[in-house]
Amino acid sequence: MSFEFIKKLPSPEEVRNQYPLSRDLINLKKERDEELRRIFTGEDDRFIVIIGPCSADNEDAVCDYLSRLRRVQEKISDKVFIVPRVYTNKPRTTGEGYKGMMHQPDPEKKPNLLAGLVAIRKMHIRAVKESGFTCADEMLYPENYRYLSDILSYVAVGARSVEDQQHRLTVSGMDVPAGMKNPTSGDLAVMMNSVVAAQGAHRFIYRSWEVETTGNPLAHTILRGAVNRHGEAIPNYHYEDLLLLKEKYEEKSSLKNPACIVDANHSNSNKKYEQQIRISQEVLHSRMLDPDIRKLVKGLMIESYIEPGCQKIGAAHVYGKSITDPCLGWDESEKLLYTIAEKC
Repeated sequence: MSFEFIKKLPSPEEVRNQYPLSRDLINLKKERDEELRRIFTGEDDRFIVIIGPCSADNEDAVCDYLSRLRRVQEKISDKVFIVPRVYTNKPRTTGEGYKGMMHQPDPEKKPNLLAGLVAIRKMHIRAVKESGFTCADEMLYPENYRYLSDILSYVAVGARSVEDQQHRLTVSGMDVPAGMKNPTSGDLAVMMNSVVAAQGAHRFIYRSWEVETTGNPLAHTILRGAVNRHGEAIPNYHYEDLLLLKEKYEEKSSLKNPACIVDANHSNSNKKYEQQIRISQEVLHSRMLDPDIRKLVKGLMIESYIEPGCQKIGAAHVYGKSITDPCLGWDESEKLLYTIAEKC
């Protein structure tokens, strides 16, 4: 038999009951969810910055980073709404490498998914308690979403998942903003169709249940660049790209709350993480030039951690340095956040 059934994992309800949110944290999430909703509907003109490490590999370092973000947020709260990236699942193109804290609570030890489910929930709860931020995570596995659904204020669907039907339908049952990235091919039709599907109502099988959803009007697009057949990066954050996306939204007139987040890293920067600063500034300049682009582009997604660059697992470990994609360091990130607040 090709499957070895190792252990039956607890249900999301069981894990949530074992590690519940306090009433204060429940209310905090409601407040932040409402603020984000108002930004995506255009009732609030603040700019969103979804920022944080490529992967949340170490609880102490992640919470340290969030405490630094909190101090900046307090100074720019009238202009910028920060949503920290606390990404606990990592897609691996070849299936090899570190798959995130949910798989490996300790990156240098073997996978342990039961310990991982507990670890990611405890980390997200600690993050909210200590920083006052409710965070973003990537929905790599739709069936696992409910382990964190009462904590997260933002969900991203990655470039390799966006065409998958189960991802789209699961987003249709969320009540928080969900960003659908363009696929690695760059095909905008795939991304737009995913938003149409996510905003629609559906009936389907989810975690062995027949479920029905009402649709998610806060589902939107994320531009992350593309890769051509030669493996070369093709950015899609330029002024002309944003105008094209605006036209694509106009063609889908049934969509609610047209909105876009620009991912400044990945194929937009060709993974040259320092370029995120320049790319962010160009996107802000495009918003200044065109009121329609300003209305469409609600924010930026930036990969950032305490130390710049990245490191390999198993090497002499540097605290607060990415073990997956390279990230901006804290000093550059702090300056960039203040620049964003000045220009948005």
